[in-house]
Amino acid sequence: MHAAYHGALDWLPFLLVVLVTYQYLAAAWLQWKSEPGWRLWRCGFFLLGSTLLAIAFWPSLMIWAHGDLVGHMTLHLLIGMFAPLCWVLAAPMTLLLKTLPQTGGKWVVALLHSRFMRAVAHPVTALLLNVGGMYVLYLTPLYAASLESPLLHYAVHLHFLLAGYLFCWAILAEPDASPHRLSLRFRLIVLFAAIATHSLLGKLMYGWGFPRGTGHTLEHIQAAAQWMYYGGDLAEVLLAVVLMTCWLRRPMGRREGLLGAGAHPD
Repeated sequence: MHAAYHGALDWLPFLLVVLVTYQYLAAAWLQWKSEPGWRLWRCGFFLLGSTLLAIAFWPSLMIWAHGDLVGHMTLHLLIGMFAPLCWVLAAPMTLLLKTLPQTGGKWVVALLHSRFMRAVAHPVTALLLNVGGMYVLYLTPLYAASLESPLLHYAVHLHFLLAGYLFCWAILAEPDASPHRLSLRFRLIVLFAAIATHSLLGKLMYGWGFPRGTGHTLEHIQAAAQWMYYGGDLAEVLLAVVLMTCWLRRPMGRREGLLGAGAHPD
C-alpha cells in the first residue's frame, strides 16, 4: 500500500500539468472562434511551458533528481525559471477572465486586486520568495530534509513553480495586467538584484559545499552549483530580453511613462 501510494503521488504533478494544459487549450479554442479571438502564439508559449514541466515532472526524472543534486538543479531550472516565463507570456489570467461567467470573473478580479496579491506580486516580494527561497532551501537543512520526505520534496517543487511564475509576472507586468504600476527602471533594478543574488548563491554553494548533510561529494555539489550559476544566468538574461522586447513594442509615449520620473514604486 505504501509503495502504491508513492507511485500514484509520483504521477500527480505530471497529470496536473496535462489537465491544466487541456483546460487552457480548450478555453483558447473558444476564444479563437469568437471576436476578437485569441492569439495562437500564446498557445505556443503555454504548450512550451507545459512541455518543460511535463519533462521535469516525469516520474522517472523526478526519482533521479530526488537523489542527484545535479538532476535536482536541472529540474529547478525547468520548473522555476524557464517554464514559468513561457506560461506568463501565454496570459492565462486574461484567458481565464475572458472564459469565466461574470460571477466567476468578478471573484478572480477581486482576488487579483486583493492586498495579498498586491503583496506577493510586487517585484521585491517576488524576489524574496523566489531567490530568497533558494537561500533558505540550500543554506539550511531544508534540502536534506526534503530527501527524506516525499511531501516536502513536492512542496519544494511547487514553491519553485509558483515563486518563479510570480517573479516573471512581477518583472514583466504583462501580458496579464499587474496590480502595480512600476517603472521599467525599477523592475530592471530588481531583475539585476536577482541575477546578482542568484549568482552569489551559486558561488556560496560552490565554495562552501552547500547544501550539507546530503551525502553528496564536494565535487558533485560543485557541479550542481555551476549548473545553477550558468543556467540561472541564462534564464534571467532571457527574462531581461523579453522585458526589453515588450517595452520596445509599446508606443513611444507609453515608454516615456515607464521610464519617467513620475513612475515610481507604489
